Amino acid sequence: MQQFLENIIPNVMSKPSELLKAIIDTLIMVGISGAISFVLGLIFGIIITVTKRGGVLENTIVYNILDKAINIFRAIPFIILLTWVLPISRAIVGSGIGVQGAIVPLVFGVVPFFARQIESALAEVSPGVIEAAQAMGLSPFAIIFKVYLREGIPTIARATTLTAINLIGLTAMAGVVGAGGLGDFAIRYGHNRFQEDVTWVTVIIIVVIVTIVQLVGDFMVKKNTH
Repeated sequence: MQQFLENIIPNVMSKPSELLKAIIDTLIMVGISGAISFVLGLIFGIIITVTKRGGVLENTIVYNILDKAINIFRAIPFIILLTWVLPISRAIVGSGIGVQGAIVPLVFGVVPFFARQIESALAEVSPGVIEAAQAMGLSPFAIIFKVYLREGIPTIARATTLTAINLIGLTAMAGVVGAGGLGDFAIRYGHNRFQEDVTWVTVIIIVVIVTIVQLVGDFMVKKNTH
């Protein structure tokens, strides 16, 4: 088997430790930035939902500021965002390159996207259910936790899956500026050194990771749909 692999993907087989490190770096970037983005995106998504006109905590000023900020960051191409937040990355994590340096721009790139996904997910909660909760005397915060979040679990799970897949793509793009991971591995060897087998193997690994994330997400959606 090893001989067979060395014949079809010789350049990959010559650097197994580097490939393994690239996979681990990608998983670390996805895990850390994904966890931070989930928390921040969920909070911002909830705030923008409850502060809009007719929301349980209607606040035009907060809504407009957050809405505009999300639109601005979503409009910035990620490759530009990578360099734009470089000073912030250095200030927070002490580096603008490598896995650590990629965390901050990944969070900046993912949070606005996820916040919009959460806003859309919570918008699917029936207004009648919210009105019933208000009639029962539930406080706005009780409505958020007992109605919005509880009723929105399936759509939130779907939004999380979509965001995680998007994040995997962004980590690969971050490799362009030396962030490490599979994107960096593919560019450094597959593109710069014209090693096509490296490119193909990297693509296959990313597809496998995305497929696993999609399967887990579909399972969570199905389990929480009632």
